[in-house]
Amino acid sequence: MSDGAPRVIELAGLTVRYGKNVAIQTLDAHCPAGAVGLLGPNGAGKSSLIKAVLGLLQPSAGSVRVLGHEVPRHALEVRRRVGYMPESAVAFPGMTGFENVAYAGSIAGMPRGEARRRAHEVLEYVGCGEERYRAIEEYSQGMRQRIKLASALVHDPELLLLDEPTNGLDPSGRSEILELIRDLGHEKGIHVLLSSHVLDDVEAVCDHVLVLARGELKVAGSIAELKARYAGARVRLTIDGEAGGAARFLELAQTRGFEALLPDPLDPRECLVKLKDGVAPQALLRVALESGVRVRRFVPRGASLEEVFLETIDPTASAGGNR
Repeated sequence: MSDGAPRVIELAGLTVRYGKNVAIQTLDAHCPAGAVGLLGPNGAGKSSLIKAVLGLLQPSAGSVRVLGHEVPRHALEVRRRVGYMPESAVAFPGMTGFENVAYAGSIAGMPRGEARRRAHEVLEYVGCGEERYRAIEEYSQGMRQRIKLASALVHDPELLLLDEPTNGLDPSGRSEILELIRDLGHEKGIHVLLSSHVLDDVEAVCDHVLVLARGELKVAGSIAELKARYAGARVRLTIDGEAGGAARFLELAQTRGFEALLPDPLDPRECLVKLKDGVAPQALLRVALESGVRVRRFVPRGASLEEVFLETIDPTASAGGNR
């Protein structure tokens, strides 16, 4: 991420521990204006980072600044300017959707009348206007997610922290929530930090990304720049004939110094190979000839966000104990 960009969140040497377990280790990073994705396998430290940003966790070392304010020293001021949509359910049973959102506004320090007025506005925005007076127990999972988003928006925050906002949603509901987040981050001028393990969600709404693994920052930057940086020279091939031909081709390619990045488990004839520096793609055709296979499809291509992610994290990271 460019050092010249405005910094919405700044982390300097941030360390968070749960007893002897280190959740975040000496993290130096920043989030620029706009929509930023926070990626990492389970246990990477994403939720711990969000809680530290909100002042809900006391760092063991280092500092956190949000919108120019030091946390946790100015945690109350930060919370007035930040909206938080947690992964877990936060609705109050026995209350309507409208009452839940208005109550969230009151908790954020809004006068009762202003909180109720804004609750109507944000419920209309998230698509729950007609359902606002139904009991929260009657809502579908998609509607409950919208209520959580409305509750995070009711006090008109400058920054939204979203923790797995599409959890449990069907494809239609997921698409609708992502469209709202995209609108907030790109049209409404609200800064967004989206924590997710779903790479497609991040790529759909974010311009920048932070990738964590085992509490450490593995890579940060704009998605476009990272794709270019990690692209190298790649070729996707379809090997004609029996499935074993692709395995034979990949084995020989690796002995020649090429790297097999993505053999496709659903179709063993499909594979993605990274070329060596300065080597022309046609060199792979010679490997195919030597291995006795025919190439049916040969497509040079760049890196996807998934490939950036897989190349930057430790494959064993998901086995760690961080939260």
